[in-house]
Amino acid sequence: MTLGAIRGIDCLLSMDPSVGEGVLGMLRDAAVVWEGHRIVYVGSDRDAPDVPGASDGRGGLVLPGLIDSHTHAVWAGSRFEEFEQRLAGVSYTEILEQGGGILSTVAATRSATEDALLELAVARLRTARSRGVTTMEVKSGYGLNLDTELRLLRVAREAGRRAGVRVVPTFLGAHAIPAEYRGDRAAYVQLVIDEMLPSVVGLADYADVYVDRGAFTVEEGHAILLRARALGLGVRIHAEQVTLTGAAAMAAGLGAASCDHLERIDDVGIAAMAAAGCVATMLPGAMTFLRDPSPPVDRLREAGVAMAVATDLNPGSSPVVDPWACMTLAAVSMRLTVPEVLSGMTRVAAQSLGLPTAGRIVVGGPADLAHVAPPWGAQALPAALIGQLGGVVVRETVASGRRSTPAS
Repeated sequence: MTLGAIRGIDCLLSMDPSVGEGVLGMLRDAAVVWEGHRIVYVGSDRDAPDVPGASDGRGGLVLPGLIDSHTHAVWAGSRFEEFEQRLAGVSYTEILEQGGGILSTVAATRSATEDALLELAVARLRTARSRGVTTMEVKSGYGLNLDTELRLLRVAREAGRRAGVRVVPTFLGAHAIPAEYRGDRAAYVQLVIDEMLPSVVGLADYADVYVDRGAFTVEEGHAILLRARALGLGVRIHAEQVTLTGAAAMAAGLGAASCDHLERIDDVGIAAMAAAGCVATMLPGAMTFLRDPSPPVDRLREAGVAMAVATDLNPGSSPVVDPWACMTLAAVSMRLTVPEVLSGMTRVAAQSLGLPTAGRIVVGGPADLAHVAPPWGAQALPAALIGQLGGVVVRETVASGRRSTPAS
């Protein structure tokens, strides 16, 4: 197997306290070596084995490959005209209730060929990889019929293979009620339960539901997720974004891996998530673009709920592909700490996706690494990765032991 290494690293953040100092597992003057797709050494550069062609880590930082645990990366069309509507004061929910938003993307996506969708998705995933991402959760949800939903899941898997990014596919057929079922929503919910969910087993790892005003009710979401769980799919949910519905407590009761958004969650939902060990996924891109209030980060922290951070990459409410920008926004707008933000897009994100060996730099773990430099003139410190919006320079991304640079 091929050996690879990064030597002389000013600051290595293993995200494992057993490897280095503090919650970030920090090592100075460090090295990491991998063989094939597994790490075989992490520690002092002085004691590292010689590896021909090792990268020079001087002046830089190395952390686990970033894990973007909530994205909608497969779609066609654009929604920039709605951006101007929102700037003029029209709410996201009003646009959706008028047949725009998600539904306009559904129309464009249904009409696109599989090849066209694949080309777009590969470009997005390659862009993410150029910014240090090695794992992405990718949802369907812009088909809202069986054929297109299956197409989106196939595209997500193939796009990951071509882009060199591990993809965790999630079925989101319950993203919105499609236009043709607006007069009979119960029939669409039953379609999701009886036909769609059994058909995506083997293509999707998780099922997700968007429970909120203008989308699905708590009762509908419960029925869908209960069926998903019975079929062996993991459970995730969009919850408490626009209004408080009780969806987070419901999903936590079903053993959900993650409840996402949570701008309006209450103490009952927080307690249910804490008791279930459910991850709270913070989505600062959507919060910023929709001008929403911050989730109650202090109360989530106090309750011991682990917090992931993700881009929520999508064409409308969070058209953000850069994970570093979202980490900065999570710190500035949501008041997560620097360790929380960095853990949130590595170790905690891995937890939310059921990837126990990912999100850390440990011997035997996956050779997924982000080798970066701080903004020009800055020291190699964890805060330097977060403190300047868009300031991180990615030197190389290592995914399953395969190197790439932003230009490659």
